[in-house]
Amino acid sequence: MTKPHKIVHSARLDAYEQDIEDNLDTARPLSKKDKAKQMAALKHAAENYAKKNKRISIRVYGSDLDNIKRMAMQEGLPYQTLITSVLHKFATGQLQ
Repeated sequence: MTKPHKIVHSARLDAYEQDIEDNLDTARPLSKKDKAKQMAALKHAAENYAKKNKRISIRVYGSDLDNIKRMAMQEGLPYQTLITSVLHKFATGQLQ
């Protein structure tokens, strides 16, 4: 026999979390048909998720790289991730 979950009253929930909490009792498992559709959609999304599959080598000014590394550290990111993010934003028109 499992122990009942301990109820914690001191936690403050945001609106999304509160919606989940409010609907826990009414949640029902998916039918086999709906579960299969959901799984197929998730697999499709996973297969089509943007993959970083190309490598490049570039030469940059040392001072630029130092500045990028400093910015990345302030953001709590590896500098390569910051560079990739900036390039992606530029390539998709989100950065001008």
